[in-house]
Parts: sequence; C-alpha cells; structure tokens
Amino acid sequence: MATEYGQGYGLCSTPTGHPGSAGRAGERRHRVPAVLRAPIEGRTWRELVYVLLSLPVGVLLFTYAVTMVSLGAGLLVTFLGVPVLAAGLAGCRGFGALERMRARGLLDLDVAEPEPLRVKRRGVMAWTGAVLKSGASWRSLLYAVLHLPWAVFAFTVTVTLWSIGWSLLTYPLWFWVFPMYTGQDGIQLYGDGQHQIYLDNPFEITVTALVGLLFTIATPWIVRALTMVDRLLVHGLLGPSRLATRVVELESGRGAVVDTAAADLRRIERDLHDGAQARLVNLAMDLGLAKEKLREDPQAAAHMVDEAHGEVKTALQELRDLARGIHPAVLTDRGLDAALSSVASRCTVPVGVDVDLTERPAPAIEGIAYFTVSELLQNISKHARATRATVEVWRTENRLMVQVEDNGVGGAEVSGGSGLAGLAERLDAVDGILVVDSPAGGPTRVTAELPWRADQTRRAGERTGG
Repeated sequence: MATEYGQGYGLCSTPTGHPGSAGRAGERRHRVPAVLRAPIEGRTWRELVYVLLSLPVGVLLFTYAVTMVSLGAGLLVTFLGVPVLAAGLAGCRGFGALERMRARGLLDLDVAEPEPLRVKRRGVMAWTGAVLKSGASWRSLLYAVLHLPWAVFAFTVTVTLWSIGWSLLTYPLWFWVFPMYTGQDGIQLYGDGQHQIYLDNPFEITVTALVGLLFTIATPWIVRALTMVDRLLVHGLLGPSRLATRVVELESGRGAVVDTAAADLRRIERDLHDGAQARLVNLAMDLGLAKEKLREDPQAAAHMVDEAHGEVKTALQELRDLARGIHPAVLTDRGLDAALSSVASRCTVPVGVDVDLTERPAPAIEGIAYFTVSELLQNISKHARATRATVEVWRTENRLMVQVEDNGVGGAEVSGGSGLAGLAERLDAVDGILVVDSPAGGPTRVTAELPWRADQTRRAGERTGG
C-alpha cells in the first residue's frame, strides 16, 4: 500500500507544464459540434462500410447455414447426417470468429471468444458430440440465420438515406444535367397531364441543398443506431455465454483468494520468524545464562531475569499485534463499529467513524470490510498528509458500503502492481468493487462495495437461544 500512495499522492502535470492545457487542446480539437462532425468522422465511414459489407456477408452466412442444416437434417436417417450437421455448426463457429474480427475492426467492438469445445477423447465421434453439445455452436447458427434479414433492412435504409442526402446536398453542382441532357428544367417535384413543378430556380435549388444537408447530418446517427443492433447480435450470440463468463470470473476470483491467502500466510510466517520467534530464542538463551549465573552471581542473574521479563512483555505485545492483524478479537466480539473505532484511534489523524448497521454481516464480509478500512487508514497516516478523515459504513439493499475520505493531497490511483490494485483484487474476489476518487490536491474518497451476506450462524444461535 505504501507504493500506491507514495506514487499516487502529488500534483499531476501535463507535458506543457499547465494542468489545463490538455483540456483546452481537446476543446480546440472538438470545437465543431458532434452533430456537424458526424458525416466526416472516421467512425461514421467505418460503420457505413460495416453495413455495406453486412449484406454480402449475411447472404453467404445464411446460404451456408441453411444448406448445411438442411443437408444434415435430410441425412439424419443415415449415419452421415450427424457429422454433416456438426460440420455445419463448426463452420458457423468459424464464420463467427470472422464476424468478431469484422466488428472489432469496423465497430471497435471487442468481443471475447466463446467457450472452447470440450473434447474429452480423440476421434471424429468425440469431436462431433462436443460440437453438437456446445451452446456457442448453436448460437453461431442462430446468428447466421438472423443476420441476413437485419442486414437487408440496414443496407436498404443506409443506402437510401446516404443516396438521398448526398444527392440533394450536391444538387447545385449537377442540376445543369437535366436541361442539357434530359430536356427538363430540373428534378421534377410534381407532375400530371397539365402541371409540372421542377426544382430549377435559385431559391428551390438552395432549399433542396438544405434538405440534403439535414439528411446528410441525420444519416450517420441513424446508421449508428442500426449498428447498435449489430453490436447486440455479435455480443449476445458470438461471444461467451453469461454462464461461461461467470465461471471465468469465479475462477479469477478463486485465484485472487488463493494468492491473497498465500501472501497472508507468508506475512504471518515472516512476522513470527523475525519478531516473536527471534525474541523467544533470545529469551531462552538469556534464561539459560541466568540459570548458570544463579549460584555464582545472584545479582547478575536477577538483572538478566529482569531483562528477560521485559523481552517476554515485548514478545507478548508483538503476538497481540500479530493476532490483531489476523483477526482482531474486538471484531468477533463486538462487530464493525467497535473494531473500526479501535483501528481509527491508532491513526495519526483524527478519524470520525459512523457505522449504520442494524445487523452484522457474515464474518468473511465483516473481516474484509475491517481490513479494507485498516489498510486505507494506514495509507492516510503514512502518505496522505491529511488533517482529518472519516469512515462511514452502511447497508444499501443487498450491498455493504464502506467509504473512507480524507482531506489530504489526493492523486491516488488504482494502477497495476500498487496497493490499491491489490485491495481491488481482494474485493473483486467476493464480487466487491473499489472506487477511488482522488483528484490532485484532494480530497480523496475511496468507496468499497461488498455483497451483503447475513451471519447465518449468529441468527441460528439467536433462534436456539444460544
């Protein structure tokens, strides 16, 4: 934790030496409103290319999917139907990978790969069974079927709007084509057997161009809305399922818990080896020397025993501190309010503690909340240069909220390898969240959000009268 706040606290400067220069440069770059920038932005043209490519890609995917599924279904009466259907699904998975690449390159949509095939044995039959059992394979097939009608609709709307918009916008540049080559004065707005209305005078040409400008400005936003549906299709059907994502999160959380537990064990072992154990070894040696001198020099032996008594007190204090670091007794006996008040009293700055809980959470959640506050208060003592701090704990629906705020110099950040990053990983292991708001110059506000889990053991004891 010292590394984090040692690096984090302090004023952040820009390359020019002026904190506001970067913001002013950004304002100069974006002085044109977003509505007017949209038709010429690179994102707009990438989305246009994506929609235009979607039609031929959709035709290819739909044709392949329907052909292979129909062929496989027709051959199910024979042995060949199952492997043909599996090959069709495997091909849809391959096309899904290409679609994720296309979305990543043109829509800036980064979708993770779905769960891989779980082939337990070697052989064609094992592979066929794995493909047919994979939910990702069937989702890829569903994408291939659903993508074509949407691609046709998006392609039609996009091409129509872009054509109308740019044609009308540039009408003043090419309206002369009508009288020269078609024998009419301009675009025919209305016509019957007796009356014709053409857009041929300067006013009508200008109005036509303005209408084209409106179409040109609106079309990128309509295309962006159309591509949002493509994003949902790619993300929902070609990415990992919610269950697979949750499994990955749980595996990551389990790894973080294991690493944290190993680090805590190493810390306890180091503290015991370098602290209490070393003092007890010295104490045993001193008592042995005192025993030898007891008959020859009782006064020296008494002096050595007195020193050993002091070493015993010091060793006991170190063991108490170590036990408090593992899990303080006050937390078990009296809960977060008393435990946080105790740790706040050891902080170098005045700390106000406000715990608003009607019942106690589960011991594991309670312990994580305690150690989160303890670590943050240690950072405030060492690095924040604050004059006061506050700790607030409350419950919101099914979440336990912990907030620590100080009026120090600010500048704390959650970065890789830092103490706050390690604290965030520990919270993430139990589906918690760590949010750091620490602008340069302060104040710093760190909010930890933990899942609320009631203490079922304590509730059971209350029901049984224990």
